[in-house]
Amino acid sequence: QMQMVESGGGSVQVGGSLRLSCTSSARPFSRSVLGWFRQAPGKEREFVAMLRWHGGSQFYADSVKGRFTISRDNPTNIMYLQMSSLRVEDTAVYYCAVASEYTTNLSAYSGWGQGTQVTVAS
Repeated sequence: QMQMVESGGGSVQVGGSLRLSCTSSARPFSRSVLGWFRQAPGKEREFVAMLRWHGGSQFYADSVKGRFTISRDNPTNIMYLQMSSLRVEDTAVYYCAVASEYTTNLSAYSGWGQGTQVTVAS
């Protein structure tokens, strides 16, 4: 089973930027969909963005559209989440996972990593 590892989190000021990385233990299948999710303290884990490994089509949650960009590097099997114009409400643990269908449904995803903490201070 493919396993993901997230990195790149940290603390930034409001308006700042961070780039998260998600490394997979194996090369994603061509039909794989990789997703970013986040979980803030006391809240449910929520969808952030997803990307088709083959073709690269993307979809974003409304809350991050225009501020976050998801991308991939095929040779290294790494997916990125470039986050800009960060807000206090973006503070959360960010996770990546893989699915076999193009969906925002968390239950369709597997291979969850330990997550990486993003803290945005005002």
